[in-house]
Amino acid sequence: MQSLFLGIDIGTTGVKALVMDEQGRVVAQATREYPLHVPRPGWAEQNPEDWYKAACGAIATIISKGISPGQIQGIGLTGQMHGSVFLDAQGKVIREAILWCDQRTADECRQITDLVGESKLIELVSNPALAGFTAPKILWLRNHEPENYKRVAKVLLPKDYISWRMTGVFATDVSDASGMLLLDVVNRKWSSEMLAALEIPAAWLAEVFESPDVVGRVSARGAAETGLPEGIPVVAGAGDNAAGAVGNGIISPGMATASLGTSGVVFTPSQTPAVDRAGRLHTFCHAVPGQWHLMGVTMAAGGSLRWYRDTFAGEERAVAQLTGRDPYELMSDEAALIEPGADGLIFLPYLSGERTPHADPLARGVFVGMNLKHTKGHFVRSIMEGVAFSLKDTLEIMSGLGIALNDLRITGGGGRSAVWRQILADVFNMPLQVMENSDGPAYGAAILGAVGAGCWQSVTEAVAATCSRQQLQEVVPIPQNAARYQKIYQIYIDTYPPLQPLFKRLSEVN
Repeated sequence: MQSLFLGIDIGTTGVKALVMDEQGRVVAQATREYPLHVPRPGWAEQNPEDWYKAACGAIATIISKGISPGQIQGIGLTGQMHGSVFLDAQGKVIREAILWCDQRTADECRQITDLVGESKLIELVSNPALAGFTAPKILWLRNHEPENYKRVAKVLLPKDYISWRMTGVFATDVSDASGMLLLDVVNRKWSSEMLAALEIPAAWLAEVFESPDVVGRVSARGAAETGLPEGIPVVAGAGDNAAGAVGNGIISPGMATASLGTSGVVFTPSQTPAVDRAGRLHTFCHAVPGQWHLMGVTMAAGGSLRWYRDTFAGEERAVAQLTGRDPYELMSDEAALIEPGADGLIFLPYLSGERTPHADPLARGVFVGMNLKHTKGHFVRSIMEGVAFSLKDTLEIMSGLGIALNDLRITGGGGRSAVWRQILADVFNMPLQVMENSDGPAYGAAILGAVGAGCWQSVTEAVAATCSRQQLQEVVPIPQNAARYQKIYQIYIDTYPPLQPLFKRLSEVN
């Protein structure tokens, strides 16, 4: 009986689970969605119990497709980074998790920077204090919900909460922990100096491991709740971007992914903990032991298009129900009819604040240049182009740091749109490789689970065995489009600075 390996991705909009065989072939997969709660503008929360129920439901669906639970020999987890799951001494969730895209902690970020110092933050944890990170959320709880703060016994990241429910073990991995602003990224361990400065007990944090390390096994309770056999090894796993990089073979310098999920990310590995002293890029540990990575983040990439779909694309959703097509396909068809540049309509994709290159939680989305000629197709195309310009910001920073990229791969749900892929290639003015596998993080998690189970001896060996099977489709930039976009990009980058003080003023009246 062939061994199988389970990867589980706790995403922002839902969970994805897949099973991979010993040759790296995906043999079954399932998804389950759950709600995102926005109690106030700029806030974003979810109920961790929703994640776990969805994970159990996805596993049940996979088993119903004829997968024998006894064949599963290893489990890897991945998911949205930075989210804060606060548990009390009895293991009960104290309040809803505050997510990566939540922007409520601007004051706490200033508090951390004042306490520690800008340059000292880079020295201790390799990154500046940003609103989405976990440490500011802990301080926010202390400042705004002191009764809840007094009950805290553990602080877990989303995937680690699922791991704990399955195994009873409190564990995390170096890649996900890098985004908490509490990890000594260079030395891959918790920063005692940072914890002391913020007065956060070390006992609140999970033990930190390398991504393919086995941290526990499915417990009797976990087996009863998931339908999986007791005793299956569970590895530490990785944050979604690091796991996605493993799933797409991005483990060598010069390679990079441009991911179009809810957020947008440009990710490139590094053999050393290279740090952007200006704090524009994140420096985190990779899921490959002994490696790091640099990445820039657009907070609302696919999230911008989803906002448009849910808010303005009622006709497309109705047609999609009648025809069985995806509303996104219909929106892409509309965008395809519009010339590059959207007839002068420019979009700043700052619907959830922004990280790269503007560490500004108060930034907001903006359409610039609207006129009576513009149709819905113009707005869809301008959103796609605005996200592409935002990701180009990261590529420009990497180029300025001397990072040369020779293999850029497009991943994430947005990468399924041929129109958006061509826009990216034209805006970046470089060829893009489209992976046959679009399962990204969940697939990478399954690979890590297989390494932990002994199917392969290392992540590098596993990637060579699995990703080499995938076919790459190349998208080549169209020269005239690239030249046009270069001119528009110069206008795009000049649009944010004069608006920055207005964003602050708006935040003070809303």
